Amino acid sequence: MGDDLPKQALAWYASTVTHADGGPAFSFGLTGRVVLVTGGVRGVGAGISSVFAEQGATVVTCARRDVEGLPYEFHPCDIRDDDAVKAMIDAIVDKHGRLDSVVNNAGGSPFVLTAESSAKFNRKIIELNLLGALSVSQHANDVMQNQPSGGSIVNICSLSGRRPSPGTGAYGAAKAGLESLTQTLGVEWGPKVRVNACVVGMVETEQSELFYGDADSIAAISKNVPLGRLATPADVGWAVAFLASDAASYISGASLEVHGGGEPPHYLATTNATSVK
Repeated sequence: MGDDLPKQALAWYASTVTHADGGPAFSFGLTGRVVLVTGGVRGVGAGISSVFAEQGATVVTCARRDVEGLPYEFHPCDIRDDDAVKAMIDAIVDKHGRLDSVVNNAGGSPFVLTAESSAKFNRKIIELNLLGALSVSQHANDVMQNQPSGGSIVNICSLSGRRPSPGTGAYGAAKAGLESLTQTLGVEWGPKVRVNACVVGMVETEQSELFYGDADSIAAISKNVPLGRLATPADVGWAVAFLASDAASYISGASLEVHGGGEPPHYLATTNATSVK
């Protein structure tokens, strides 16, 4: 099976800069909200940050390394380091007086077949995609529980956590864990803090060729999506903005699927059964 797989994983992760151009012309009432988007400097994360900024929110982003020229407040932070996460959350609250929403977007994985992955590699992937989001959520919750308005946390999950994820086994397992964690935190932290997930499918970015092939390959893959295209980072951003807004005030512990209708079973494309043609 491994010989038939691409050299890069077909797993979503934030990778390129995309803005919210062409988004719906309405307001979610997020003006003045303080929003932290982890990994919000590129790819899907940048799309999320752009939507919140367009909605009038104060956007704060973080990544492991400094990024120059960002239009948003930036904090260098490795979310796998719990002390660094606490320091970042404290700095945000010291500056702005509150923290209204957190989007746990940081994550990803290179392609490594499970039989070839080391214990160190697996641990780092799970720390980044699951334990880091848990750390950010815990420290954010400490702040939000003591705010009159509470707060909202949105976890960026993946279809890789719901189906086989060959080449990104630890990533898929971590994303499955993050979606499960979303439900638990929704119970533990309500009513002051709402916790939800966006379960994201295939996203088209300027690095799409690394994951989905050239333009012809992407067009062919898009035909398998019921809505006929891959998502844009802004598509994810609008879904996240909705979950963070008061329009979703009675939604917690839920998963919003952002996948264009999903991925039909592969057998439908190959079967010769007349009843499904």
